[in-house]
Amino acid sequence: MKVCKKGCDMKVKLMKKGGKTAAWTRKEGKDPKGGLNRKGVASYRRANPGSKLKMAVTGKVKRGSKAAKRRKSFCARMKGVKGPMKKPNGKPTRKALALRKWKC
Repeated sequence: MKVCKKGCDMKVKLMKKGGKTAAWTRKEGKDPKGGLNRKGVASYRRANPGSKLKMAVTGKVKRGSKAAKRRKSFCARMKGVKGPMKKPNGKPTRKALALRKWKC
């Protein structure tokens, strides 16, 4: 990876092939129902070695299990995130989609 040349508004990590940014920052790495898809999670792990990013907890979980604790923690953190739940055109924001996906 390399950092973009002078004249960029912000420093964006660029991929070696084609100069595209990582998939998790683009539409192809995002799930239309909220959060990241498998390709997005994989590209995030490549771009950030040592990270422990996991897929969303979407299914039914046993009370007190690791997955249930992850979900509870995510929902508690997301509760404090500022921003609207709907865009001006009436569609839900990425925040709203993520909360729905995690069943918060």
